[in-house]
Amino acid sequence: MDSATAKSQQSRGVIEHYCEFLPISASTPIVSLGEGNTPLVYCPQLSKRVGRDCGVFVKNEGVNPTGSFKDRGMAVAVSKALERGARAIICASTGNTSASAAAYAARAGISCAVILPAGKIATGKLLQAFVYGAKIVAIDGNFDDALRIVRELGENGDFVVVNSINPDRIAGQTTAAFEIVDELGDAPDFHLLPVGNAGNITAYWAGYRAYRARENSTRLPVMIGFQASGAAPIFHNQIIEEPETIASAIRIGNPASWKQARAAIAESRGAIDAVSDEEIIAAQTWLARHEGIFVEPASAAPIAGLFKCCDSREAAYSFQKIPETSRIVCTVTGHGLKDPDAVIQRMKDLKPIAATVNEVRRALDL
Repeated sequence: MDSATAKSQQSRGVIEHYCEFLPISASTPIVSLGEGNTPLVYCPQLSKRVGRDCGVFVKNEGVNPTGSFKDRGMAVAVSKALERGARAIICASTGNTSASAAAYAARAGISCAVILPAGKIATGKLLQAFVYGAKIVAIDGNFDDALRIVRELGENGDFVVVNSINPDRIAGQTTAAFEIVDELGDAPDFHLLPVGNAGNITAYWAGYRAYRARENSTRLPVMIGFQASGAAPIFHNQIIEEPETIASAIRIGNPASWKQARAAIAESRGAIDAVSDEEIIAAQTWLARHEGIFVEPASAAPIAGLFKCCDSREAAYSFQKIPETSRIVCTVTGHGLKDPDAVIQRMKDLKPIAATVNEVRRALDL
C-alpha cells in the first residue's frame, strides 16, 4: 500500500474536516490522530426521564484517540505550535489534558512537559502521560497553582502552553458543536455539559455561533453547565481555594475561562448549577446500566444535572415545562476507564467457586 492510499484510509480528523472554521493556513503542518467524528447517541431511557416527547442525545467524547474531548483542541494547538517552530509544549493538568498533550507531542516529534497537583490525578490519565513520554512534574498544590507555574514558563518562551488559555485549543474544541449540528440538521434546543476550567462550554458556544453565522443552523441552544458541589466557583461566584470532588477532571477552583463561560451562559439564556459527588456517582452508574455508556465521574455531571433539571425544585433551570419534542444534548467528556477508582472501590471481591454447573447456577441465583 502506498503512502497516499494509506493516508486516504485514515480518519480525516477535525482539522481536515473543518479547516475553514479553524486558524489553519496552507503552511500549517497538520498533526492528527483521527480525532473527532464521535458518536451522538440517542438515549431512549434518558428521553423517558425528561418526558414530553423530548429526545436526549449523548455526545460521547470518550471515544477520541486518548479517551477525551481534549484531543480536538490539542490537534489544532500542537499543529499551530509546530507552525511557529516550537520544540516543546507544556500544560497544567488534572489528567485529560496531560494525556492528550503527551500523545500529540509524540505524534509531532516534540517534547512535552506536564505539571500536575500531586495525588490529585487519576491513575489511568497519569499512566497515559507517562507512556507517551511526557516529562511529568508533581507539585505540592492544586491545579490552579500548576497553571500559574505553566503560564510563567510559557511567558519566558521555554514552552508553548497548550491549556485552554491557548485560543487554538478553544478553536479545535468548537468542532464538536459543528458535528452535532451536522448530524441533527440543526442546533439542539438545550446543551448540557460539565464545567471545570470552563474552556469546553466556551468552545461549544463559539462553535454554535460560528455555524449560525454561516447559516448552517437556524437557532442557538440554551447552554447549561454543571460543576461539582465541592468545586463550583462559577456557581458560587467566588474562587474556591481548596476545591474537592471525586470528579477529578473538574476539580478546579479558579477556572481560566470563567469570564467566557459566564458570557456563554448569559448570551444563551442558560444557567450554571452544581451537583453533589453522590449525584455524580449515581448518574455514572445509571448511564452505564441503562444506556450502556461508561464515563468518568466528571462526565457524569451533566447527566446528574439533567436529572436535577427534571426532578428538583432547586435546579437553576427547570425542564418540567420545556417545549414538547425539545432536543437535548449532553456532552460526556471522558471514558470511564480513565478514572475507574471510584468504581473499583464499590466492586465486591470475586471469590472463586467450584467449576461445576450446579455451583455456577447457585451463584447466579438460578
